[in-house]
Amino acid sequence: MELGHKIRQLRYRASLTQEQLAERLNVTAQAVSKWENAAAMPDIGLLPLLAEVFGVSMDELFDLTADQKLRRIGNALDVQEELTADVFREYEELLKEQAEHGADRQQAVSLLAQLYHHRMEADARRVSRFAREAVSAAPEKKECQWLLQRAEGSAAWDWNCENHSRVIDFYRQVIENEAREPQSPLPYYYLLDNLIADHRTREAADYLARFARLPGRNPVMVPAYEAAIALAEYDEKRADAIMEKALADFPADGGMLFEAAQYYARKCDYDRAVRLYEAAYAAEENSKPRFTDALEAIAMIHEIRGDCRSAADTQRRILTALREEWGFTEETVVRDTQREIERLEKKQN
Repeated sequence: MELGHKIRQLRYRASLTQEQLAERLNVTAQAVSKWENAAAMPDIGLLPLLAEVFGVSMDELFDLTADQKLRRIGNALDVQEELTADVFREYEELLKEQAEHGADRQQAVSLLAQLYHHRMEADARRVSRFAREAVSAAPEKKECQWLLQRAEGSAAWDWNCENHSRVIDFYRQVIENEAREPQSPLPYYYLLDNLIADHRTREAADYLARFARLPGRNPVMVPAYEAAIALAEYDEKRADAIMEKALADFPADGGMLFEAAQYYARKCDYDRAVRLYEAAYAAEENSKPRFTDALEAIAMIHEIRGDCRSAADTQRRILTALREEWGFTEETVVRDTQREIERLEKKQN
């Protein structure tokens, strides 16, 4: 339905004349008449007020389909760093309704998870800011040290806080309850990552053997996980041998190069890691748009080494890729990268 027709319909429902609506919006009756006859469109700044006068949401004002509403929410989460309380509640109610009664429940519950994560990220940034300030003022006090750890995901000494047993149990259940054939390899990645992080290597080896039999597996991930398991068992010599053989078997595979870079970065062999990250990024030259994970890792390595100038330069490469390969302009990731460049420039000075 055209916007002008929708405005007329809502005006009739609200029992308002064109003059009464115009008065509430601080415009002329002629302007309202032009909207309703599709001779003109209301200024974009008037749309929230129009929705308020009619007692409807912005989605209802534009008469969006359920699918359009879901896409709009997804786009908003990509672009906006923080949602107002009213907008958050509007999205939350719409998504809960779609999750209960909509045709695409999976998309609705996925967006609900993203919506809450979006708010959690915004809250975590505030927790981090004020916790850092509190710790700097009183480093002998523990309460904000703990909050900083929770907000930023930093390491904790307490095993009971640091182990991943609950998420391991969850992904085991996902795998065991998977009814579709062929099974998806994706849950295996998250299960293996967490088992290896907890040094539960025997269990990891068992699930890796199952993973290796999946038709949809990525072959390079088998030796990558074998090396990670060996390293978690403190057998560095065997882990190195597995990784070097994998590189020889998949010399030009971007995924293998990236996994090898990850391996050497974890060993703090930063020179080797950077070379492999660069090779992995270059290997995807003909598969644009490229993910920037390799460049992000290189920037981190430069900063760890105290070379903030090179880190900032790498972040500029990321910014170029986001703009030129992905076509991003105002998305949150662009603003975050710009802030990283500014932070690194300040740090190098």
